[in-house]
Amino acid sequence: MRTKHTFRLPPDLAAQLADYAHRKRVPQALVVETALSSHLSPDSSERMEAALGRRLDRLTRQVERLERHVTISNEALALFVRFWLTVTPPLPDTAQPAAQAKGRERYEGFVEALGRRLAKGKTLAQEISQDVISKDERPDRTDGSS
Repeated sequence: MRTKHTFRLPPDLAAQLADYAHRKRVPQALVVETALSSHLSPDSSERMEAALGRRLDRLTRQVERLERHVTISNEALALFVRFWLTVTPPLPDTAQPAAQAKGRERYEGFVEALGRRLAKGKTLAQEISQDVISKDERPDRTDGSS
């Protein structure tokens, strides 16, 4: 048995209710009944908390992935700089202008290559992952497993 209730809604809320019921092709009373039931149910806060928890978990995984990528980038850059500083001898003053011109030329080539690589969408992290996977799939593994 149903109890009849009469109440007034602000015009904008009434229009939203009518529009929603029309789009869903259900009576307005059913929309109101469902909304009240959801709002008044004791587990609505638990459902909201669970939904929020799932969103936070997803965001945490995304941040962890970003942290991993930044760590890989930092380590790659540090390794390169260390190597470069170790193997590059200092130049005499007479060779500085030619070396600077060559450096600018090489930098422009680097920027172009970087632009092409970014346009393709392939990243260092993806390459490393593929290299590790292909290395694990080789039949000549030395760790005794197959």
